[in-house]
Amino acid sequence: MESRLKLLNATKYVGAILLTMGIAIFLYGSFVSDYRAVMGIGIGTVMGAVFIFLMGMFLVASEEMVTNCKLGKKILP
Repeated sequence: MESRLKLLNATKYVGAILLTMGIAIFLYGSFVSDYRAVMGIGIGTVMGAVFIFLMGMFLVASEEMVTNCKLGKKILP
């Protein structure tokens, strides 16, 4: 259980940091900079943060399912 919590917390923190950076880069590109490619980098960073978060959640959920099936627990009623 401890390893799943560590992975979940790491995914949460990395996703939040990347999401914040992506939003900041996007806002910088749209309001401050005249160079429009910065907006694309911000959008890509936000998409990467969402992808990392979803993959981390998928890994934690799949590990939970495999562990419960090996222990013989019923998941559905």
